[in-house]
Amino acid sequence: MTQPSVNQPEATRSTWWLLAASPPARAVHGAALGLFLLGTVAVVGPVLAAAGAETTLQPLIAALHIHSKASTGALSIDELAEQAERLGVEAVVLSDNLVLRYEYGLPPLRGVIRYTVRVPSVLEYGVERFLAEIREAQSRHPRVLLIPGVEVAPHYYWTGSLLDGTLTMHNSQRNVLVVGLARAEDYLALPVAGNPAARQYGWESLPNVLPGLLFVPAAWLWTCRRVGNARVGILTYGATARYRGPAVMIAGIAALLLLNAWPFSQSAFSLYEEGLGYRPYQALIDAVTARGGVVVWSMPEARDFNRFSFAPLGTVTVTTEPYPEALLLTTGYTGFGGIYQDNRTATTPGGVWDQAIARFLMGERATLPFAVGELAFHGPGHDRKELDQVLTILWAPERTQRGLLQALRAGRYYALHQYRREYGLRLDRFRVECQGGARGAESGEVLYPQGSRDLVVRMAISATDQGRHPIKVTLIRSGQVVARFESHTPFVNEVADSGVPPGEWVAYRLEIKGEAELLSNPVFVGPG
Repeated sequence: MTQPSVNQPEATRSTWWLLAASPPARAVHGAALGLFLLGTVAVVGPVLAAAGAETTLQPLIAALHIHSKASTGALSIDELAEQAERLGVEAVVLSDNLVLRYEYGLPPLRGVIRYTVRVPSVLEYGVERFLAEIREAQSRHPRVLLIPGVEVAPHYYWTGSLLDGTLTMHNSQRNVLVVGLARAEDYLALPVAGNPAARQYGWESLPNVLPGLLFVPAAWLWTCRRVGNARVGILTYGATARYRGPAVMIAGIAALLLLNAWPFSQSAFSLYEEGLGYRPYQALIDAVTARGGVVVWSMPEARDFNRFSFAPLGTVTVTTEPYPEALLLTTGYTGFGGIYQDNRTATTPGGVWDQAIARFLMGERATLPFAVGELAFHGPGHDRKELDQVLTILWAPERTQRGLLQALRAGRYYALHQYRREYGLRLDRFRVECQGGARGAESGEVLYPQGSRDLVVRMAISATDQGRHPIKVTLIRSGQVVARFESHTPFVNEVADSGVPPGEWVAYRLEIKGEAELLSNPVFVGPG
């Protein structure tokens, strides 16, 4: 594989480039993997060459989930690129908030009596402007890949009441990351709460315009005359009366109802309905993938709870409960935050991630989730985060946006969290072999033993400072711990696994913990 140039200027080099050191390129067996995926080759197919062909993969050290001044970040896109160059980060995947617009309306006139809160976002900044600035910054910083993307909370909903102080907004931080959409119209079409361009017209909109029919009786009453006798003193004479008072009242009611229904279109999902489950999220995933983008579930176990005082509304509770079950209840997404700076249990052996992998191997779900390193970076020092603190180390077919997206879809990467700035961990080798090493596969690939059961898992872990540091290594096969080691870097070992049930698909993955943390993606072994 192509290694990073050691002739880079010293100011732009960092020990992080050593993270990318890994074994030479392997043959990628596209035809076999296509059979394994049972019709879902589109998930990983773009990175695969023809069967038996050699694919040269290039290392990419990427920081995912990065905010700029286009939404809630402190740095411009140029400043992010400059900082990435200084730290040796080769790709910055932007995840600026697409829309941060929250509203609550009082029934029955929610469209008229409502309170709205807006926070800076890409929609307010301008999608075209956002994409143009990325392109312009990319031309000024060719050594750092700048990948457009947004963070999206597809849906939130309200429960409780203002009267008793229980008004609560749910799931405003149940987020996904959308990466790789290139056109402004793709972002504007996303079915996201608060996105006015995504509102729908159809038969569901008909009740919104029905109040306009009240203008018909109002006009009739306005023109209708009643002829009768009027008496003033001892005199009696003919008189004509009009029903203009009732006409004005009816017309006013019609106008108020139409104003309440404006702009007559419907949001895809109501903000006042709590039983929608994951339908809004699946709708967004489907919309993104249909446009060629990638979806990553963001920090699925992060918790959010706040109480705010809004003068017109009183005290409002804003809460988002952890949502690791999203990995099982949605499909079509590419990955999830496997390493980030918060509580995590989904990646423990036998946890939600292993359950999702098992369902995929049994043919019960169409796509497989891979784990990424997710930073949620808003600026230097914010939440004690730095741009190179959580990384995703990818092997891409080319150092372009296309190559990065292909690597993401294929699972050819590992996630890394550096707790201390002095050094990080490096996965030098993670490979499953058989037939004495003649056949093998790495993360995101499939090994077909072809009758051989001499499976050997080879692993090598080192530190970026080439020092000796304590680590705990856990080898996991389909949710079960196969081996545990307490050792130090550099660590080289192999495990002969004779306990694989014959005729079954299995998946191997690694967890390494110490003063840094590393999480690999699976290597798959097919039956037979």
